Amino acid sequence: MTPPDATCWTLIHAAAAGDQPARDRFARLYQPIARGYLVSRWQRSPLLSKLDDAVQDVFVECFKANGVLDKVVQSQPEGFRAFFHGVLRNIARRHEEKHRPAIPIQDDHPAEDTSLSRAFDKAWARTLLKEAARVQAENAAKSGERAVRRVELLRLRFQEGMPIRDIAAKWNEDAAKLHHEFATARDEFRSALRRVLAFQMPTATETQLESACRDVLNLLK
Repeated sequence: MTPPDATCWTLIHAAAAGDQPARDRFARLYQPIARGYLVSRWQRSPLLSKLDDAVQDVFVECFKANGVLDKVVQSQPEGFRAFFHGVLRNIARRHEEKHRPAIPIQDDHPAEDTSLSRAFDKAWARTLLKEAARVQAENAAKSGERAVRRVELLRLRFQEGMPIRDIAAKWNEDAAKLHHEFATARDEFRSALRRVLAFQMPTATETQLESACRDVLNLLK
């Protein structure tokens, strides 16, 4: 269980110090982002076959003595996000340089850089949403059967694409009541997402967190 006052910096410093549970959680949170970014960067490149090696290199660089986690600066307003983006770019370039001249560096041009930055943003957003779903499910398990059912309601609606009326028929529920439960479930998910964002952006104001929440949700529409 994450302490209520924990932030991404708490996790990063513990991982840098060699704490294995912290390193496991760090990898769980940030590995999907690394993979998503590198897949987008190399999707038309033979380097895609080196994806697993490159992702492994990211975490070797993070966890080694005097590695990148020992050098991270907490004053960055977006938390760890901008720093990790830079780490991924550097690892990608290292692999691309190794295979020159057959494989060009991808983000030498502004248009390509913008596209790759957006790929990173989407990978980051997907990870935040997945973590928010985990937090919501964790909260629901403590709150009881109705809360757990609301988590399933969101899954059916968004992952399975089922209309509320069809879910109501499947569950033998009143559709109007289920629409109300759906609104509650969405509020609970948004609250979980804000908690995840607060972890990643510990110095953000409430207004900044709300804006970041909208940005994450809009990015993957």
